[in-house]
Amino acid sequence: MNFRLGCAVWAYKGWLGDLFPPGSRNRDFLSLYSRRFTAVEGNTTFYAVPDAATLDRWASETPDGFEFCLKLPRYLTHEGSIEPKIDATREFLQHVARLGDKLGPVFVQLPPNYTPEAFEDLEAFLHGRFPDVRLALEVRHRDWFREPHVRRLDELLRESNVARVILDTRPVYSTDDDPQRRSQRRKPKLPLHPVVTTDFSFVRFITHPDGEVNVPFSEAWVERLDEWISQGTRVYFFVHCPIEDYSPRTARSIQRLLEKRGVPVAPLPWDSIDEPPMQLSLF
Repeated sequence: MNFRLGCAVWAYKGWLGDLFPPGSRNRDFLSLYSRRFTAVEGNTTFYAVPDAATLDRWASETPDGFEFCLKLPRYLTHEGSIEPKIDATREFLQHVARLGDKLGPVFVQLPPNYTPEAFEDLEAFLHGRFPDVRLALEVRHRDWFREPHVRRLDELLRESNVARVILDTRPVYSTDDDPQRRSQRRKPKLPLHPVVTTDFSFVRFITHPDGEVNVPFSEAWVERLDEWISQGTRVYFFVHCPIEDYSPRTARSIQRLLEKRGVPVAPLPWDSIDEPPMQLSLF
């Protein structure tokens, strides 16, 4: 599968009656989600490392082909230099390898205070040799998006065979209102840098609750995804929204735009499931 689509979470009660059938139990959310989408951002591992039994349950509850894109724990990425954490990172990666072929790219998010002045620390970390694991890196300090740092980082990622996480927050900053005003984890306003540095791309699309606002950005993404996929790049595409109720339907709209354009992507599992009429409107 050259295109994997999903959301930032799988256990969201607001999806009852829409993504999930009415009356679904919390313990069934992962199984239901994984039979509708093909991947998920595993942000849960940023806050707590699941034990072996939990990982085994995740693997057993999801179908073949589904992938978890887990985030490195914050104790590895948000507590000073990361080069000293190489051994601890290897331990985490060996632990989550219990997921087998359901382990997708592991997502390394660096904090806003991690600046290009720490380039040598980052370089040493990425050269730390993490076998059999695909890594994707997200930087959040604005200087990483300016020359010469942007070019230097892209070169390091290509050399290290690591994807640069593409964070697109334009929709939530494109209107006068602030859809993130009640969000506890606001996304940063950063320049879009849609570069491919390895054989896969990792996109985080932060959408507006008003679907009309997202339309031009979605259409532009479909054009870019068509180009990347035709070149053989595997794409992991995750849809977020400050009001998560809307994320699944927005993600599904991306799939339908790709299919309408004739992009060769696998069918979305969700489309094979009989379901009640849509209760949330994108527009």
